[in-house]
Amino acid sequence: MEPLAHKLRPSSLQTFVGQTHLVGEGGPLREAISRKHLFSFVLWGPPGVGKTTLARIYASALEASLFELSAVSAGKADIRKIVDDSADPRSKLLFLDEIHRFNKAQQDFLLPYVESGALTLIGATTENPSFEVIPALLSRCRVFTLKELTDEDLVEILSRIDIKLSKKATTWIVDRANGDARQALAIVENAQQLYGKVTEETLASSLQDKRLRYDKHAEEHHNTISAFIKSMRASTPDAALYYLARMIASGEDPKFIARRMVIFASEDVGLAQPTALVVANEVFRACETIGLPECRINLAHGAVYLAQAKKDRRVYDGIGEALHDVEQYGNLPIPLIIRNAPTKLMKNEGYGAGYEMYPEESVSFLPNKIKNKKYLKP
Repeated sequence: MEPLAHKLRPSSLQTFVGQTHLVGEGGPLREAISRKHLFSFVLWGPPGVGKTTLARIYASALEASLFELSAVSAGKADIRKIVDDSADPRSKLLFLDEIHRFNKAQQDFLLPYVESGALTLIGATTENPSFEVIPALLSRCRVFTLKELTDEDLVEILSRIDIKLSKKATTWIVDRANGDARQALAIVENAQQLYGKVTEETLASSLQDKRLRYDKHAEEHHNTISAFIKSMRASTPDAALYYLARMIASGEDPKFIARRMVIFASEDVGLAQPTALVVANEVFRACETIGLPECRINLAHGAVYLAQAKKDRRVYDGIGEALHDVEQYGNLPIPLIIRNAPTKLMKNEGYGAGYEMYPEESVSFLPNKIKNKKYLKP
């Protein structure tokens, strides 16, 4: 039986729902499709918001050969086979789902084919491509950020199915789909297959998977990572371990947890214990190279270390205040004493005059308007 999500998948922008910032009037993807502009790009966004559908619509509009691979199971041989296939003279578009699952060596292997134009790449990822895609490959792709579908988007999608839904049932589904069209349709499909009808009661009975309470874009997800961070901030390692365990048991990406720990090391521990950043970065590296289940030990080690470390938020507060002043005052004139003076004219103008590497504490190198500012508080 054909899945409902597959049956309702749009084949053109006319029936596509959501992502109006990309495919609405004047949107960059709409323009690219209408102009048949061939280029590589990455679609970054949460599950079930249209990444695969947009890739297929784009390929169809450009009349290109679309090859779909999942980075979970594909390898170098699959890419080589696509490149070597010369039976179809059309442009070759590679849609690589979950591109973040490709390791550095696999991405390095893909790079020259994208550079040469042998393949036009469309990557799809739920993870920040800045962290997951190698810079050389990312620099050759434009990144389009997709958003969770709005409640109105989901209502529109649900209105297209053959199954009649009450207003209450529709609201029930939308509330639990978390902006994910595929999940919304799966909820409907499960209730229909189990009970032959879709009502609030059958929906509730069919949705028994406790892990849904920790959907990566739902309130429980944000509540748990918040509790984890605040437990470390309050120097309570037992609570930090508990919330860490909840995230691990719920299937959270360990690299997401480790990234938050790297941020915490500078934001909350800061100058009180600078080695915290080294520890947090090594935890992240361990998660990258080892993975679950073993990296849970590295995460626990890091969480306890950060929880027990002394705390100092002066650097975090200082850079925030400095950024505020930059935004408020713009590019204030840099004092002549610390300006670079590579030419005779600039030296004659006083650039660099009187500069000392180690001046007295009373000397300020800040622009005159804010010369007495202290961003790093005592």
